[in-house]
Amino acid sequence: MQWTNRQPFVPPSLLDRLDRIRLRRAAQAFAEHGWAVAPGSYLTGTRFDCGRPGCPITGCHPAVDSLAESATTDPARTGRWWRHRPHNVLLTTGDAFDVLEVPAVLGRPAADRNAESAGPVAVTAAGRWMFLVRPGCPLRAELELRLDVVRHGTGSWIPAPPSRMVEGPVRWVIAPSQVDWALPDPERVQAMLARSVTRTPRTPIVPRQLSTLRRAA
Repeated sequence: MQWTNRQPFVPPSLLDRLDRIRLRRAAQAFAEHGWAVAPGSYLTGTRFDCGRPGCPITGCHPAVDSLAESATTDPARTGRWWRHRPHNVLLTTGDAFDVLEVPAVLGRPAADRNAESAGPVAVTAAGRWMFLVRPGCPLRAELELRLDVVRHGTGSWIPAPPSRMVEGPVRWVIAPSQVDWALPDPERVQAMLARSVTRTPRTPIVPRQLSTLRRAA
């Protein structure tokens, strides 16, 4: 028998269908747990397509006209959105939860040292770590001073796993199911991140990242 390392050919149409199924299941799981979801643009090559003719936005952005009005926790409606296109899954922030988005130099050590109390944590292939916390708590001073830390609250959103960015898929470091979908105290998570700030060597930091909603504007 002759062995080969060649990967079997999978038709693009089948890959697209598998992506849609995986993204739809994730979106419906979020909706069933009370996390409002909306469809985002999906990758076609290196550009994001939202279905609007002539849309000039090249990055990940909502595929609906009004995110606030369209986001839903209705699993049936969610299922219809993913019937034909592999839309990225967007989670709105400021209602069920806020998100603390930080660079890997802060996020990785905080999650590694506090895996049992960090709550759900997602990471992008570009190295942005996203900690989901209970809403309403502003950034503490140590984090507010850092230009590479963003708190996503009312009016913003994040791409949730398994959404696909140009650099690669968004993935869970700590999945919601691992913590029984419980959200941690934001002050405790911010304290964990602040400890990482004190341990981080002084290095130049990038300009503050805009919220994902403003990036899409």
